Amino acid sequence: MADVLAVRARAGFVLRRPGLVLAVLVLVVVVAWALAPDLFTSYDPLAGVPRQKLQAPSGAHLFGTDETGRDVFARVVHGAALSLRATVSAVLIALVAGSVLGLVAGARGGWLDSVLMRVMDVLLAVPPILLSLALVTGLGFGTTKVAIAVGVANVAHFARLMRAEVLRVRGSVYVEAARAGGVRWFGVLTRHILPNAAGPVIVLAVLTFGTAVLEISALSFLGYGAAPPTPEWGSLVAGGRAYLASAWWMTTLPGLVIAAVVLSANRVSRALEGERHD
Repeated sequence: MADVLAVRARAGFVLRRPGLVLAVLVLVVVVAWALAPDLFTSYDPLAGVPRQKLQAPSGAHLFGTDETGRDVFARVVHGAALSLRATVSAVLIALVAGSVLGLVAGARGGWLDSVLMRVMDVLLAVPPILLSLALVTGLGFGTTKVAIAVGVANVAHFARLMRAEVLRVRGSVYVEAARAGGVRWFGVLTRHILPNAAGPVIVLAVLTFGTAVLEISALSFLGYGAAPPTPEWGSLVAGGRAYLASAWWMTTLPGLVIAAVVLSANRVSRALEGERHD
């Protein structure tokens, strides 16, 4: 009976939030594009038909065609794998590195905490997109290097949040009880502090997924991502700039896909944050 009530409560939570349902569906569709693009389009994203160039969106070409006759929808779908792989890599780099730094700083305290947090303050003083641009300029071109740059640029946010949560949880009664009971500090850290401090960090990871999509697309737009003709969301938007007057769909529709993914990730993160506080 309890399980039935729990399922009904979850169902009611979802039905009362159609925006959240739509956001989840958008993310599921985009992930499906990345995992199995051939299920959604039969066109080759790299092969064009010159006589079909610059065709407007239609039943045959949902997003129209580009200047060489390539199907834009096929390029967006196949580009999802590259863009999402870079995004996930960037978020994982920021999540793991930032969480470790914040955990060490909050748990050890003292001079180590001061040094680490002053470094994080320096990173936070620079907007992530500018820091990413500076890092990728030094690292070089390529999707992997863009992902590393975006990940490193977001480390400070995770480190600061994890440290704050560790400091909050470290003073809890159950942590003091575990320490009084003779549990080693490492055991307290991994079994009591880390699980109870991870919630807000996971929410931040979902939120950072959206911003990372935007930052990676921006760097790709500037030409730091995969080399043409590899389809990548940012480069697709950049490629249509010269045809805005005659072929608006080349830039607008890939841009709307990026916007939908970013907004959907933000909506899901807000829902997770709200449920955590309930």
